[in-house]
Amino acid sequence: MTTTKFTSTARGREVNVITMAPDGHAPGELPKCVALHGRGGDVNWMVSLGVQKFLTGVVRAGVPPFAVISVDGGQDTYWVDGEPGDDPQRMLLTELGPIQAAFGISMGAFGALRFARSRRADKTDLKAVGAISPALFRDWPTAESKHVFADQAHWEANEPLRHIGEVDRTSLGVWCGASDPFITVAKALANQARPATSSFTPGAHDGAYWSGVLPEVLTFVGRRISGTA
Repeated sequence: MTTTKFTSTARGREVNVITMAPDGHAPGELPKCVALHGRGGDVNWMVSLGVQKFLTGVVRAGVPPFAVISVDGGQDTYWVDGEPGDDPQRMLLTELGPIQAAFGISMGAFGALRFARSRRADKTDLKAVGAISPALFRDWPTAESKHVFADQAHWEANEPLRHIGEVDRTSLGVWCGASDPFITVAKALANQARPATSSFTPGAHDGAYWSGVLPEVLTFVGRRISGTA
């Protein structure tokens, strides 16, 4: 696990990056998956959930090795352009180097789905996209209450539920706990997108659930990056 910093032109600030590789592998030699933290989180979010440990575990169990990149996206940006001069989505697209896959938790799932749309528009589909406990919004009043989006048009332009057809369903996985407040929108996402896999099992919107599903998410990502799924 390595920690670095770079000056992000897209975000207009210095940004922290943590790269996690399975034990025994050099991250520079591996395909990359970016992992997007939830609201109120930062670059350490994925570390605290045990991503590196789980990554090592799934690789030892036979999943082809890959590296996971965690990066600061702002505590309540939903990984889209908001404040003037701060565009986390552009950072993902242009400043992290080659990225083959993405997954996100809560707000990060919103960002990962938005990233997948942008990559498809560039004709460079991600090989895997994981949406865990996706914080999505079915209407403007609910989205407006988060005080993130500039106006309704800004939300509509970015809301994944309004652009389902722009994400490759064969690369998509959806996970959500049955007691999560976002379970209804997670099921709506799955019903509309018909993803490659979806899982709705007991759990809440918390670290215990997220750590519990991470091995499955990382297995899904690794197999699709390598083409062995």
